[in-house]
Amino acid sequence: MKKTDNYRAFMEKVHLYLDNELSREEERALLQELKQNPVYYKALQKEQSFREFLKSRLQRREVSPTLIQSIKDKIRSNPPQ
Repeated sequence: MKKTDNYRAFMEKVHLYLDNELSREEERALLQELKQNPVYYKALQKEQSFREFLKSRLQRREVSPTLIQSIKDKIRSNPPQ
């Protein structure tokens, strides 16, 4: 496996970690890997920073109750086959 493949796999784990999608065992393994590799730790910090930046800068628009009801009605009238 190439270094870029390793890094790509690592970043996938970072995204899962930040989304709280890792099991406890996977999380422990990732944290151990971060302790041993300062480059990976810096990548995690950069991703966390970027996510915080987006959260603070982007404004979420309110969804109208009418739109929500319309979507629910369409889901009910078109059940999965």
